[in-house]
Amino acid sequence: MARQLILALFALILALPVTSIHAVEPDEILKDPVLEARARDISLDLRCLVCQNQSIDDSNAPLAKDLRVLVRERLVKGESNTQVIDFIVGRYGEFVLLKPRFALHTLLLWIATPLLLFVGIFVLYRSYNRRTVEARSRATEGLSEKERRELKKLLKET
Repeated sequence: MARQLILALFALILALPVTSIHAVEPDEILKDPVLEARARDISLDLRCLVCQNQSIDDSNAPLAKDLRVLVRERLVKGESNTQVIDFIVGRYGEFVLLKPRFALHTLLLWIATPLLLFVGIFVLYRSYNRRTVEARSRATEGLSEKERRELKKLLKET
């Protein structure tokens, strides 16, 4: 009975909807739901400079709160999302963006991962080929020329 109860509770926990917990405080929330939704969209794209792995919407750091307030102030003034983001990037640098822009100065950032993947695959391929060639040469080391020709002939047949 206890086992079934534990399983039922576990299933209930898994069935609950997963919601993200935001650090936005009630005094920060705008009265206009459209502006608040825009502020949330912008906040999700901006990095907390203290935490560095969270958006400012998810961080409780004082700097993140200041950035959230700044975003909302700029939106209330009538700026577009792009203008708000450009203002914050101009003030704090592109590091504040969780998704860096694709530009010439960020090109290495964008191509580094695929480049390293291809280099790794190439190194593995070369290493494998080198080992098979070395293994074949070691296998035929003690053979005479006639025996090597016979071995090649047998390998070609199979």
